[in-house]
Amino acid sequence: MKATVYVTLKEEVLDPQGDAVRRALRALGFEDVEGVRVGKLIEIELSAEDTAQARDELSQMCAKLLANPVIEDFRFEVG
Repeated sequence: MKATVYVTLKEEVLDPQGDAVRRALRALGFEDVEGVRVGKLIEIELSAEDTAQARDELSQMCAKLLANPVIEDFRFEVG
């Protein structure tokens, strides 16, 4: 079973990398870009018995390692 995890900074956390990307895009002529937030995408192969078990394991993985719950949000898709 394949899962995709998306980790992003919480809205209230400043994103200096996203700001640098926004400035670079505007410098390249993409003046309509008003904001950029940078995150990470993680693909995981699971051998879970069912989707419910996979979701539970993914939630634990994100909370314990893949995301910093103080400054990051996460979501995942199982399929």
